[in-house]
Amino acid sequence: MSRSSSTGSAPVPSNSLKVTHSIAARHPGIRRYSPGVPGRLVDRHPTVSPELLIAQLVPPPTFTGVSFESYRPDPAEPSQAAAVLACEAFCAEAVRRRAGRRKVFGRRETLPGVGLYLDGGFGVGKTHLLASAYRRIPDAADHPKAFAAFGELTQLAGVFGFVECIELLANYTVLCIDEFELDDPGNTTLISRLLSQLVERGVSIAATSNTLPEQLGEGRFAAQDFLREINTLASIFTTVRIEGPDYRHRGLPPAPQPLTDAQVISAAEGRPGATLDGFDELCRHLATMHPSRYHALIEGVSAVHITGVHPLDDQAVALRLVALTDRLYDAGIPVVASGAKLDTVFSPEMLEGGYRKKYLRATSRLLALSNPAAWDAAGLPAT
Repeated sequence: MSRSSSTGSAPVPSNSLKVTHSIAARHPGIRRYSPGVPGRLVDRHPTVSPELLIAQLVPPPTFTGVSFESYRPDPAEPSQAAAVLACEAFCAEAVRRRAGRRKVFGRRETLPGVGLYLDGGFGVGKTHLLASAYRRIPDAADHPKAFAAFGELTQLAGVFGFVECIELLANYTVLCIDEFELDDPGNTTLISRLLSQLVERGVSIAATSNTLPEQLGEGRFAAQDFLREINTLASIFTTVRIEGPDYRHRGLPPAPQPLTDAQVISAAEGRPGATLDGFDELCRHLATMHPSRYHALIEGVSAVHITGVHPLDDQAVALRLVALTDRLYDAGIPVVASGAKLDTVFSPEMLEGGYRKKYLRATSRLLALSNPAAWDAAGLPAT
């Protein structure tokens, strides 16, 4: 989650994605847009090759150009300034560990990597700091660096296989994981083994989360049955807590009143690169692909228009919407909708369950993307 260059403001991600002729070449299942005629996300069926998965292991466009220097700690929250220092120290130690210890005859001994876990609420700048750490690590052909959302990391292991994934990442200096979370026992076992072996091979791990390492999985599955794996993960990291209010809503009004269907359709027709979908149809379409494809699904889109939004009562549908919201926010793509207010999409029951923090994060991001300031940041006319 980025932070503005000046305290007290309420920034929104800038949309750096434009419609390009290369999109259809990379993703044969994606149609090009015609001027004045909005496309539909439900007509897109992107494929993601292993090569594209590797190419995507970089911070999202929203965080292009961020740095530790551009992070502005809140003077009222000393934990934020302390987090910057902890991240800088992590980067220096990660580079030192990757270089190894010199032994006799010029050989170097591999040192285990280090771990940093940025824990905090929504909108305190965790992703800004994580992306800054990625950019602080030097570029090196023999020791690359990677930045991935948690779902992208599990997909990487699924595509390449566990052993191949370890070999792929074993020479990296650092692996940055955004929104670290454990949703099911399979992920818990996989990630525990994967990160443990990467650290042994000299890879340092930095992660962000809204949940402390030892509390991962609580309320989502029988976490007590996986205490060994969870404790193994917790032992990898030094945890740094970041306090503060959600910067995305400083000075912002409550959720805007929804538009009518006619207003949404008219807005979509007037914006090149816009998409227009019905809420239920879009939710069904999201179920046809792995969430790791949502990045490709929205590539080249200037704004997403949705009609008929309503509260959800199916958790699987809600979690897919969370994943799409994360990708839209990363890309800085504004959202305009009709139907229910966007802060009512996730039911009160959902907001009290094990995925509460995910739903609150998604709500925070949807409100930021639907705010008129998002249109200004994206260079689009107001609705």
